[in-house]
Amino acid sequence: MRELEIEASTENLEKVLAFVDGQLEGYDCPMKAQMQIDIAVEEIFVNISHYAYHPGTGTAVIRVEVSGEPSAVIVTFSDRGIPYDPLAKTDPDVAAPADEREIGGLGIYMVKKSMDSIDYEYRDGQNILRIRKNI
Repeated sequence: MRELEIEASTENLEKVLAFVDGQLEGYDCPMKAQMQIDIAVEEIFVNISHYAYHPGTGTAVIRVEVSGEPSAVIVTFSDRGIPYDPLAKTDPDVAAPADEREIGGLGIYMVKKSMDSIDYEYRDGQNILRIRKNI
């Protein structure tokens, strides 16, 4: 398990993605799964950057681990920002015309659909969001 603590700023997105991809290089992670993980990491990190500490700033910790049976990549995001459970919001109605949909929620919906599991908890003053992708 490796982790990166970094300022939660969209300017650091490329560093976060490089860190995650660097961790995945040592494992036989299929390219499709890696691309799905990258999209999920981007969505979650950008959300933390925009909303967790608004209007201030703070750090995020990204932890990457690979588990055994079944083999899976687990990426955990933690921050000490405003408590927020992104899983509590109702999924958007993707069947509705775009101009009739509420703004927001589509990114986390995509993460839910592309990962094998996603869970959230608020513990010890931290938002902790964990995504899992079976490989």
